[in-house]
Amino acid sequence: MLAPDMVQLDMTGPFEVLARVPGWSVSLVAATLDPVRTDRGLRIVPDTTRESAAVADLLVVPGGAGVDSAMLDTAWIDFVRRQADSAEHVFGICTGSLLLGAAGLLQGRRAGGHWQARDLLTRFGAIPSDARVTVDGKYYTSGGVTSGIDVALRVVADLEGEVAARKIQLAIEYDPHPPFPGGTPSTSPAEVVRAVQADARARRAQREDMVAQAAERLRQP
Repeated sequence: MLAPDMVQLDMTGPFEVLARVPGWSVSLVAATLDPVRTDRGLRIVPDTTRESAAVADLLVVPGGAGVDSAMLDTAWIDFVRRQADSAEHVFGICTGSLLLGAAGLLQGRRAGGHWQARDLLTRFGAIPSDARVTVDGKYYTSGGVTSGIDVALRVVADLEGEVAARKIQLAIEYDPHPPFPGGTPSTSPAEVVRAVQADARARRAQREDMVAQAAERLRQP
């Protein structure tokens, strides 16, 4: 799914992997066929709408501020519920797991998410996981932005075999070696963690409010 102000790599990372599987096709679903502007300005052109989208075997839900807003959008909630009901596998990339939670799909399940948001999953009855990739039944959820690639490789291995996944991993030369130690709160210097938290303080408060509203809606009969 594509939503305005989503994080593009949450979608394009898995897309790069899944689109390379022989015989698989990937559709980009949005509210309309207009280009969707991501949070950093990249515009992605969808090829179908929520109303015309085919039933998916695999549903990918990205994260980002726009996907937070989707938690309060009945049309997106209905779409996610409908597609997840029939999908064989469902991805929640980064904070995309919050939208799965808002749709009532993670109650009692272990689920991951971005480190600055995964604690909020408890508001939807989920059990937060700190793992980079968490699998609970057909639900695959992940940590931060780049972990969507890991999730996609994992599901390719589960469905097509490890060799197929390894071939794609090699074809895209996915062997990350970041220039600095870190990338998680536990491996980053404390001052860097505090700085990132300070930068995101206003966004966190806004997200908390949206999650509270979504959780309240979920409780309503």
